[in-house]
Amino acid sequence: MAMWNPWRGCKKCSEGCLHCYIHKGDAKRNVDTGNIIMTKDFRKPVEKLKNGNYKMKSGLVYLCFSSDFLIEEADEWRNECWQMIRERQDCTFLFLTKRIERFMFCIPDDWNDGYDNVVVCCTIENQSNADRRLSLFQTLPIRHKCITAQPLIEHIDIEKYLDDIELVVVGGESDYYGRPLDYDWVLDIREQCIRQNVSFEFRQCGTHFIKDGKMYRLQIKDLCSQAKKASIDYSRT
Repeated sequence: MAMWNPWRGCKKCSEGCLHCYIHKGDAKRNVDTGNIIMTKDFRKPVEKLKNGNYKMKSGLVYLCFSSDFLIEEADEWRNECWQMIRERQDCTFLFLTKRIERFMFCIPDDWNDGYDNVVVCCTIENQSNADRRLSLFQTLPIRHKCITAQPLIEHIDIEKYLDDIELVVVGGESDYYGRPLDYDWVLDIREQCIRQNVSFEFRQCGTHFIKDGKMYRLQIKDLCSQAKKASIDYSRT
């Protein structure tokens, strides 16, 4: 697994952005997150060693996790990224977005029904954004679709949007002031996925985690390991 951040910086656009890790990290370093800039790793996928091999190994690539791949300020750079993605057919590029409404304006001319080496994850956090984003997401020409409900801040029903979805990831908010995650919400989404035969992953608990009606406060370093211990992930048959 590799990480490729062709640009950095982002702007809050929905309720899920309240305690965004990008903004928190930048604040500690006195960096203006609203300044979207190209990074030194922009051409990382096609950089080569002296022997002609690619520096970045084949496999899964997490794309633009320090921003949003569809953010408006990066429109002038994105076409070159698509060219590099086309070149690296040995890699699978996965990106998350809260700006799925911009998708059709951001794809290359030869996209057609999608690139086989691109996975698009639509991010949701509550019912209103789930309905707005997923109703559009299900109509888009994308070969590999995932849903990321993280941070999940309320109970949501997404079952009617699960056609053609390969994976649903659920997680809580990792912040001292984070909004609580109720384990019942997680289990309910899991049941929705099982009924529709969609893979499900419980990625992380929330800092404030409710189980059986009792509130727990967890250490941020333990959020992923505690979710894994629940052993509730589901792989579609």
